[in-house]
Amino acid sequence: MSAVSDQLVTFAILVYLIAMISHAVEYALGNVRAVSARVAPARELVGAGVGGAGVDKVDGPVVDASGTTPPSARPSRSAGRARLAGRIAAGLTVVAAALHLGALVTRGIAADRMPWGNMYEFVLTVTWIGTAAWLVVLWKRPSLRRLGLFLTLVMVLLLAFAELKLYVPVVPLMPALQSYWFIIHVSTIVFSSGIFLLGVVPAVSFLLRNGYEQGRRSFPYTLARRLPGAADLERLTFALHAFSFPIFTFAVIAGAIWAEAAWGRAWGWDPKETWAFISWVVYAGYLHARATPSVRRNVATWIAVLGFLTVLMNLFGVNFFFTGLHSYAGVE
Repeated sequence: MSAVSDQLVTFAILVYLIAMISHAVEYALGNVRAVSARVAPARELVGAGVGGAGVDKVDGPVVDASGTTPPSARPSRSAGRARLAGRIAAGLTVVAAALHLGALVTRGIAADRMPWGNMYEFVLTVTWIGTAAWLVVLWKRPSLRRLGLFLTLVMVLLLAFAELKLYVPVVPLMPALQSYWFIIHVSTIVFSSGIFLLGVVPAVSFLLRNGYEQGRRSFPYTLARRLPGAADLERLTFALHAFSFPIFTFAVIAGAIWAEAAWGRAWGWDPKETWAFISWVVYAGYLHARATPSVRRNVATWIAVLGFLTVLMNLFGVNFFFTGLHSYAGVE
C-alpha cells in the first residue's frame, strides 16, 4: 500500500501539472481573443469601404453606435477554445484530487492510522483539503475558474517539494501522539490550514488585480488582467478566512487541552505553540481590519497574506530550524 500511495502522489502531481498547463492555455487564448476583438472590426470596416484602403491599423476596439463590439467581430472560435481548455483544466483537477485522495487513503491503510504523523503526510493532507475546497468554490462560482491556474501551480510546487524534501517511509505513530486528541487537534489544524492555503490564492490575486484595475500595467500586475474582478476576489478571500478562522481557533484550544493532558501544562511557549499563537493573532487582525470601514481592503488583504506566511513558518521553519516538544517532522 505504501508503494501504491507513492505512485498515486506522482500521478497526482503530473495531472495537476497538465491541469495547470491547460489553465495557461485558457489564459493565452483569452489574450488572443482580446487582440482579435481589436483587429477583426477594422478588417470588416475596411472591407465595407469605411476608412479607405489605407487603413491597416487600429488603436483600439471598434464599436457600433450602441457602444458594443459587433457580434461578427467577436472571435467565437478563440472563445470556444478558451472555454474548452478551462473545462479540461477543471476536469483534470478533479482527476488529480481523486488520485491525491487515493494516495492519502492508501498511506493511512499502510500506516494503520490517520496519515498525519509527519510533515510529508501533513503537506499531502493540507494540499488535498485546499484542492477539495477549491472544487467546491468552482462548483458554486464557475466564473472564478481562472484562479485555477494559480491554485494548481501552488499544488504542483508544494507536492513536488514534499516528494523531494519531506518524504519519509511509513512508520508507526510516535507514542506521544497516540491519543484521541491526535485526531481532534490535528484534523482541525489540517482542515483550517488547507482553507488558509486556498484563501491566499485569491488574496494575492486580488492585490494584483486591484493594482491592474488602478492602471498599473507593469509586471506582476499584468498577470491579473485575465482574472475575475478585484471585488469578487476580495469577497472570496474574506469568505474563506472567515470560515476557517473559527476552526483554527478550536484547533489551538484543542491543542492546549491535549498539552495539559500529555505534559501537565496547557501552554509552554514551545516554538510551534508560539507560532500558532502568532498566526492566530495575525488572522484575527485581518478579520478585524476587514470589518473596519476605515481600513482599505488591500491593506487588510496584505495582513491575510502575512498570516499565511506565519502558517508556512510554523509548518516548515519551526520543524527545520527549532527543536521542541512538537518535533515530529520526520525529516532527517
